[in-house]
Amino acid sequence: MKAYIASLINAAALITLSLWGYFSSETPSLTALIPTGIGIVILILNKGVKNENKVIAHIVVTLTLVVLIGLIKPLLGALDRNDTLAIIRVTTMILTTVMAMVFFVKSFIDARK
Repeated sequence: MKAYIASLINAAALITLSLWGYFSSETPSLTALIPTGIGIVILILNKGVKNENKVIAHIVVTLTLVVLIGLIKPLLGALDRNDTLAIIRVTTMILTTVMAMVFFVKSFIDARK
């Protein structure tokens, strides 16, 4: 899989799952929309990643890393609340983000060769 496809999947997951979490919450918090915002930015920059623009790819990787780190706290909160749907949503976002990171690192290594 190419990095831009993994990034596109990640952006879609971040947008849809965080919106789902926000709108399904009894007490929605605007912080739940942070992955949506980052996902939208990643989606907008995806054409640059597809065209192998190195600067844009590094910006997207940085955003991907930021969102990966940022999803740890919501996962811990969902685990504390024993909220199965939230655990599934956040875990899915983490998995797609890790997948995107793996393909970015692979593409950077391949570009070095």
